[in-house]
Amino acid sequence: MNNHDWARRDLAVVWHPCTQMKDHEQLPLIPIRRGEGVWLEDFEGRRYLDAISSWWVNLFGHANPRINDAVKAQMDQLEHVILAGFSHEPVVRLSERLIALAPPGLNHCFYADNGSAAIEVALKMSFHYWQNVGKKNKTRFINLAGSYHGETLGALAVGDVSLFKETYQPLLLTPITVPSPDCYQREAGESCADYSVRAFAHMERALAQHAHEVCAVIVEPLVQCAGGMRMYDPVYLKLLRAACDRHGVHLIADEIAVGFGRTGTLFACEQAAITPDFMCLSKGLTGGYLPMSVVLTHDTVYQAFYDDYARLSAFLHSHSYTGNPLACSAALATLDIFAADDVIARNRALAAEMAQATAHLRDHPHVAEVRQMGMILAVEMVQDKASRTPYPWQERRGVRLYRHALSRGALLRPLGNVSYLMPPYVITPEQIRFLAEVMTESIDVAVSDRPDASSATATLLF
Repeated sequence: MNNHDWARRDLAVVWHPCTQMKDHEQLPLIPIRRGEGVWLEDFEGRRYLDAISSWWVNLFGHANPRINDAVKAQMDQLEHVILAGFSHEPVVRLSERLIALAPPGLNHCFYADNGSAAIEVALKMSFHYWQNVGKKNKTRFINLAGSYHGETLGALAVGDVSLFKETYQPLLLTPITVPSPDCYQREAGESCADYSVRAFAHMERALAQHAHEVCAVIVEPLVQCAGGMRMYDPVYLKLLRAACDRHGVHLIADEIAVGFGRTGTLFACEQAAITPDFMCLSKGLTGGYLPMSVVLTHDTVYQAFYDDYARLSAFLHSHSYTGNPLACSAALATLDIFAADDVIARNRALAAEMAQATAHLRDHPHVAEVRQMGMILAVEMVQDKASRTPYPWQERRGVRLYRHALSRGALLRPLGNVSYLMPPYVITPEQIRFLAEVMTESIDVAVSDRPDASSATATLLF
């Protein structure tokens, strides 16, 4: 069967995520037959370079032989077992490996099924900790403007992207939201570090005023990804860790998108030399193979739950597939690749190539900023460069970019007016230069009032 046949069958039965399904009356759905390395191939043999790592999960390419072999071997041994009252080798080995790699002091691993579920675990665990130690008035959370932490109700509540959140507001708890340290807002001539220090004054005031009722501050370290790839300096994390300690508030680091080498270090928190109270990991944890997440925390938190059952202080959160052996095996193979291939050093060279290949876009008349943190590079399209006036969201310029990129064999899925590169780490310099060329073309199409034929209907979409 060809693409059209599979798309027709799909649209009759599948409701796709983060999609206005009516858009597919104009925008063809692309069924994928196979993947290899950075490439995805449809049922008619067309290939697309996966510049966004299939929603930021794929680290070492599609159908990676080393991860394939690990999962296949585990499948013949044990596919799954309940993790309550039972254990298995892969989950023990993975926990030991993660603790050895994580910021110092994080020495207990609690597993869940996906990133949103990890956030739910961290929120509940922080709240429950304060209940167990007798501070019953601590029931709220502080978040950053423009943050995103997932789609389940707790995770959605502590995010701040109105597109996802506004409809469900009556169902959600209310966080204390402080302005983001997003360096896009800095003054002309002001360094990102100086702006991040200046922006921290908002957080300091919020903690001083609300610490008595706050369980934790939750942040995405260094990059607020779904909020538009907003970036800030590590100094903000240093100040935040110290302030949380002073005010007796937990720090939750949502490293779901930025962990495992995306920002230039294995974990983003390393760049500030801090240890959060909870670190949430998912996405790249299994190399993009299987859904899995983990929350790492320290012994002080763990001991607050460790007691006789009759005191009812246990953490009774659970997921059916917690610590799945197949997912653990994929994660272990992923960590093996990090250890064997000196991935972080290679990524630095790739990141430099990304910067060089896109440097010309800084002078583009409709680009306000090209920003980068390691293997994440974002380009902000604007209507007017001097005033940084954004395009109205109703014009959906990003989909023009998306559609033109597909016609050139690249998967670029913008966040509104922000186009970005977040490719698998097996990408080559030549492929990076190809993506930069396609991105440049696609931005030109997106900002034109007369888009080319490949995107003629794109203004209807996304």
